[in-house]
Amino acid sequence: MSQYSILTLQDIAKICSQYGLESLTSFSVLSGGSENTNYLVTTKNQRFVLTICEQKTEQSASELAYLLEYLAENEFETSKLIRISADKPISNWKGKPVMLKIFLDGEVIQDLPNPILEAIGEEIGRLHKIEAPGYLPKVMTYGKEYFHEVGAYAAGSPFETWLKEITDYIEPYFSEDLPKSLIHSDIFYSNIVINKAENTVCIMDFEEAANYFRIFDIGMTLVGLCCDGPTLNLSKASNLLKGYQKEIVLTELEKASLQAFTVYAAASMTFWRHRNFNHVNPDPEMFDHYLGLKVIADSVKNMPVSDFLEILN
Repeated sequence: MSQYSILTLQDIAKICSQYGLESLTSFSVLSGGSENTNYLVTTKNQRFVLTICEQKTEQSASELAYLLEYLAENEFETSKLIRISADKPISNWKGKPVMLKIFLDGEVIQDLPNPILEAIGEEIGRLHKIEAPGYLPKVMTYGKEYFHEVGAYAAGSPFETWLKEITDYIEPYFSEDLPKSLIHSDIFYSNIVINKAENTVCIMDFEEAANYFRIFDIGMTLVGLCCDGPTLNLSKASNLLKGYQKEIVLTELEKASLQAFTVYAAASMTFWRHRNFNHVNPDPEMFDHYLGLKVIADSVKNMPVSDFLEILN
């Protein structure tokens, strides 16, 4: 992650004083994230994450804060927000929205064991049972509704051709009968905190939450947590779905659409990386970053249906 806002201890102390935090002992930059600058802030008694929202408006940052509070009200474990006052969930630093959250203790594990994957599946099921608040977007900013943008910066390119082929493949699987819910839409291992005993999990970073097809969320999680290199690990995927279906049993239409939506999820993130690093925030070192997810999308798309459906057994 690029560090956009460089703060001194005095800067951080000034921000934290608005939240009633005193006696800061240390601070450091946290890695992770693509649109924020995050600092780990330590006091004598507790640790916090101070987030400078580099690209959010005050409204969008406030809505994220409200969502975190809404999840807490619904007893869903995630990052706990600290309010600046009774009527304002965020503060401001040089025109940028600022959020303060309690630091989540635990560890981030890239190669997750099957029991943890099952536990994550259960958590996603619990999330999907929570009614989506009205302020959540109903389309994904990197979803198929935005795929046409590639024509503005890479018209006639092999990537545009590939994305059109993916769109043609997934389009028949879209139906208004597919259930929608509050979804996270970005569950990769870096957004999962596991306690030291490895018996509880916490999903964090709801930056891309939406009211969208819940099967998209499952597909994205398969991509984010259940792939070994370019290949979907069927055993991992099966354990994740086993946990999910303890909370929500997939409909027959969702089962029939899962492979296509897993391809869609991988292609969506491929598109985001391609657009962001080749156009929005050009970075020569990241120009080819999208290729890893493109390979996964192709691999799942080319998998025999009978093999893919084994994850539902």
